[in-house]
Amino acid sequence: MKRVDEIICSLKKIIEVREKSLHEEGQDYFKCSLCRDRGLIFNGDVVRVCPCVKQHYLELRYQYANITPEIKDYSFESFRLDYYQGGYRKQASAALEGARQFVNDYLENQHTRGLLFTGDVGAGKTYLAGAIANSLLKKNVRVLFLVVPDFLDELRATYNKGNTGEGYEPDDVSLLRGVRQVDVLILDDLGVHNYTPWTCNKLYSLLNYRLNYQLPVIITTNLSLGQLDQFLGERTTSRIVQMCRIYEIHVTKDIRHQKNLYGLQNK
Repeated sequence: MKRVDEIICSLKKIIEVREKSLHEEGQDYFKCSLCRDRGLIFNGDVVRVCPCVKQHYLELRYQYANITPEIKDYSFESFRLDYYQGGYRKQASAALEGARQFVNDYLENQHTRGLLFTGDVGAGKTYLAGAIANSLLKKNVRVLFLVVPDFLDELRATYNKGNTGEGYEPDDVSLLRGVRQVDVLILDDLGVHNYTPWTCNKLYSLLNYRLNYQLPVIITTNLSLGQLDQFLGERTTSRIVQMCRIYEIHVTKDIRHQKNLYGLQNK
């Protein structure tokens, strides 16, 4: 077995050869001035991983999680209660605390119950779901953020490819596998959609799998539980109620409109 100093010496030689090659090719620009894109910082016989490596992996996690640049800025600290009046503020405060508590509970127990945020359009539901995603990603938790209508369209598209006669095979199984097994799944905008028996069955299968394996899901919807029954069916709604703690969030006026008027922050 090689000694540590021998390994360090070998790494240095490899890096020297690489940098010499880059210099000869005229590539003297480095994204990271600390490690010169090597990922390692050498200080005599001491080697440590450069902070840029951690940042790189965080960016990869965000990319895998399907987090948009806008959602990437969502946080519990910037969630404002200014938008909510009267009893609505109490509801929003409870939802915010529930979101924070979910993160804490999950870090202690990965099989904790998920959350369902239901209420008006523009009430801050997606904001809280995004804040949860960002908090967990910073703790190295695998998160996947899906906008339900977009996800169903993509799922349908992969299925249709298998029926074109061009030699494609349906890929919905592999797509669903990743969604089923991710640590924390966020389903945003589970609302009015062209739900066919096929899509309803896919949603049920997904939620039932995560329920059976105690994998949490965060759901946002503009629909009431009665409306979810109507559009998705009783058995799917039953799974959601079993899996999630429910928080209602309401506003007198869409927060996006309020933001334009008053320059506040929540989405």
